[in-house]
Amino acid sequence: MDAAIATLDIRDAADAAEAIRAAAARNQPLGVVGAGTKRRLGRHAPSPRELSTRALTGVTLYEPEELVLSARAGTPLRDVLTLLDANGQQLAFEPMDHALLFGGETCAATIGGVIAVNASGPRRIKAGAARDHLLGFHCVTGRGEIVKSGGRVMKNVTGYDLSKLVTGSFGTLALLTEVTLKVLPKAETEQTLLLLGLDETHAVAQLRRASGTSNEVSSFAMLPAGAAPLCRAETVAALRIEGPEVSVATRRDALAAALRDSGARFETLPFAESAAFWAALRDAAPVAGHSGQVWRLSLAPTDGVRALARLRESGAPILAHFYDWAGGLVWLCLEPAADAHAPAVRAAVDAFGGHATLIRASDETRARVEVFHPQPPPLAALSRRVKESFDPAHVLERGRMRAEA
Repeated sequence: MDAAIATLDIRDAADAAEAIRAAAARNQPLGVVGAGTKRRLGRHAPSPRELSTRALTGVTLYEPEELVLSARAGTPLRDVLTLLDANGQQLAFEPMDHALLFGGETCAATIGGVIAVNASGPRRIKAGAARDHLLGFHCVTGRGEIVKSGGRVMKNVTGYDLSKLVTGSFGTLALLTEVTLKVLPKAETEQTLLLLGLDETHAVAQLRRASGTSNEVSSFAMLPAGAAPLCRAETVAALRIEGPEVSVATRRDALAAALRDSGARFETLPFAESAAFWAALRDAAPVAGHSGQVWRLSLAPTDGVRALARLRESGAPILAHFYDWAGGLVWLCLEPAADAHAPAVRAAVDAFGGHATLIRASDETRARVEVFHPQPPPLAALSRRVKESFDPAHVLERGRMRAEA
């Protein structure tokens, strides 16, 4: 068991800066936490003290007509989504909820935590990731410096670049205190066209084929037989179409006509069923319900099926899997092992130039196995230089992304 962790609730950026400077002077690492829903993501390297953003709450700016929202980092995600929904708007990148994978309350995350891990869902293939919607932010670096970057429009190039560095850095570069996001109108309706009766390889090929049509499909996924949430007895390829009702129906019919020669049978999920289906895939439902270690593989859409076939040939015990992003994102649940089958998984994706991230495993395994895919030496050197520029003493989340002495 880890020793008890002392938590300091920061009231503002000045509090965080003071705490970080003091920790740097003592060479004492600090954790960064919001609601705690993502503690089990990344390497297991707990710090004896952590800074909590739970007191930094509230939407500080919302201009629906300008499609922009600013909120303090500790603001609950549910509050942001409720406000946007009341105005017919959304976070188009569909932030993933990790409750199914790790347990706990659903939609309990903070907006700062969403940005810190770049939590993005099935629509990412069309709308982009969380980092693509971050217009600007306020933060405190590992130097104890209070920084504001970016603004309220996407043309602010300097802020946009820094936003890409901070998003997905797991708090290792800076503690976010406020974020400004681009928001978008919600679609009037959505439907999902299901293709049934194809084998896995052919089903994923149809996803890629659909992505090349003019029918503006917003999400592409493939579930093997028996997978939640549909639990069908055969493989299912799913294509989400969003927009005005008349347009959705027209594009669905055109898509079915374009794929008619695939030999698939077609079904349609109406609005409510479609929304529930993609919410379940967003949260990795097909693998989350299995008791095992969960991996997330990112590859070119043409390589997902081939990488999984190579992994099967290695003898890795796959309990469940599914494909998102037209085959470019593969979620796997494997039987537990001391090394989480890391050599086999990484060999399978290395063969195609992809990368693999260990998402769910015990604390002991995540302390022993590198959770994030090893970087090529030039990229690793660049990552070290970025870390040094933000946090030269490695105060923030020491060891969260890479093992450190």
